[in-house]
Amino acid sequence: MFQLPILNFSPQQVAGVCETLEESGDIERLGRFLWSLPVAPAACEALNKNESVLRARAIVAFHTGNYRELYHILENHKFTKESHAKLQALWLEAHYQEAEKLRGRPLGPVDKYRVRKKFPLPRTIWDGEQKTHCFKERTRHLLREWYLQDPYPNPSKKRELAQATGLTPTQVGNWFKNRRQRDRAAAAKNRLQQQVLTQGSVRSLQAEEESGGEAVGAASSPAASLSSKAATSAISITSSDSECDI
Repeated sequence: MFQLPILNFSPQQVAGVCETLEESGDIERLGRFLWSLPVAPAACEALNKNESVLRARAIVAFHTGNYRELYHILENHKFTKESHAKLQALWLEAHYQEAEKLRGRPLGPVDKYRVRKKFPLPRTIWDGEQKTHCFKERTRHLLREWYLQDPYPNPSKKRELAQATGLTPTQVGNWFKNRRQRDRAAAAKNRLQQQVLTQGSVRSLQAEEESGGEAVGAASSPAASLSSKAATSAISITSSDSECDI
């Protein structure tokens, strides 16, 4: 479709076609269009300076599994802020997939956090100020409010909340999943504390009955000490209630 008139296309027209195909989600057709572009040095130089064309090439490289090409494009060309979110997602997802292939298993939240630490976003697609994985207080407050109403939001609610917070539906889903895990860990910790305190009270009563009341102080003190130590140990079982989306 594009191959006959493409020799007469200006860089702006090529960029317009790339944007249209990108928005349509037809990555296969976008790839064919990019392959049909002229290879003359002058034409290539002009196209390599066009952000829409470069972004299209990065998208095609990602979807074809050519991650080396993707990284090269993202690391060697400065993109405007409007392209950052999409290109950051490509950078991270490509590294996730490479790590999964290397390890032979899906990555968990902690695994993904380590991948992000190992492969930080290049400054070409990051303004150096925006926090991608640690949410701002307003965002956290809104997420908490929705969580209290429904800890298991459906896809529609995730998309709605994503629009309200500026996050992606995946980030919203990860936050809810992590929050549910923290709440379950906190509930388990509380149950353990109650169990320890109950056991300490039972041992204290047993010691009192055996000693006829004379050794109450001596019996209860070790039990209370044991309860305190066990409760302290229980507190350390879970990590702090971090709001970082790891």
